[in-house]
Amino acid sequence: MCKNHDYTIHGAQHHFGWDNSIAPVQRAEPGSTILFHCKDSAAGQLGPKSTVADVAALDFSRINPVSGPVYVEGAEPGDALKITLDSFVPQARDGAGFGWTANIPGFGLLTDQFTDPALHIWKYDTSTMAPAMFGKEGRVPLKPFAGTIGNALAEPGMHSIVPPRRVGGNLDIRDLSAGTTLYLPVEVAGALFSVGDTHAAQGDGEVCGTAIESPMDVVLTIDLVKDARLKFPRFTTPGPVTTHLDARGYEVTTGIGPDLMGACRDAVAGMVDFLCATRQMAAVDAYMLVSTCGDLRISEIVDQPNWVVSFYFPRCVFE
Repeated sequence: MCKNHDYTIHGAQHHFGWDNSIAPVQRAEPGSTILFHCKDSAAGQLGPKSTVADVAALDFSRINPVSGPVYVEGAEPGDALKITLDSFVPQARDGAGFGWTANIPGFGLLTDQFTDPALHIWKYDTSTMAPAMFGKEGRVPLKPFAGTIGNALAEPGMHSIVPPRRVGGNLDIRDLSAGTTLYLPVEVAGALFSVGDTHAAQGDGEVCGTAIESPMDVVLTIDLVKDARLKFPRFTTPGPVTTHLDARGYEVTTGIGPDLMGACRDAVAGMVDFLCATRQMAAVDAYMLVSTCGDLRISEIVDQPNWVVSFYFPRCVFE
């Protein structure tokens, strides 16, 4: 059930890209609670019956739609929006939660190693939010959150929604889940806030470029912090953030070298190789799976010239 709310932003009220000339679909007072009907990151181009051919045919001009924008009364440059994320409710398809994970050629951490499109369709129980099945044995714990959430930029014109920005946007931080409070810098009058790209689960790093991409209804409360002078987003979580994954421990691979991106690639490739060897998985399936539940972590960045990156894969997925 969704929390009582003051306004509703419907799924048709969405846009692609950040542009401060886009007219707001709603004006709201600080303290308002708003329900957003959010589309998945492919704007509905992929569904429960989609095939890998549909991945190859994706229209990238329709990627990462965000619902909004909302004009927050009294918000001015230098202020911050305080966003309290209240709830995430999956939009059921054929009586169940729906999501997809894809390898999209040219996108992701290991693009040179995975050049062909691939697709996994997820189905899950929206009432229990029990772990979603991956193949016959894998079960990925779910933790819904908003992948893209932010305000309009001060610079005029249309800006791609793909890169994250100082006012938020495509942050893909899996801990922006229910109960978290997010603070976003304001650069234009009214802030022009939007949210979308909802996920049912994701690992830190979203290494293949996609998570469990899943359309959801998001309820959040918008408040205003005057003269916050915030340079980048920050957030506060209500408690531990990995309890859905920690119960059985982790398998961990590392990457070590003078370049952080290279070390990240080596750590993820090592985990793909490990799952292929121990679970007899196809490499692209392992790559997509780890993107939904494995975590990239910087373990050490002081002992120059080499840095250590670790990739944590939760053992609970297969136990």
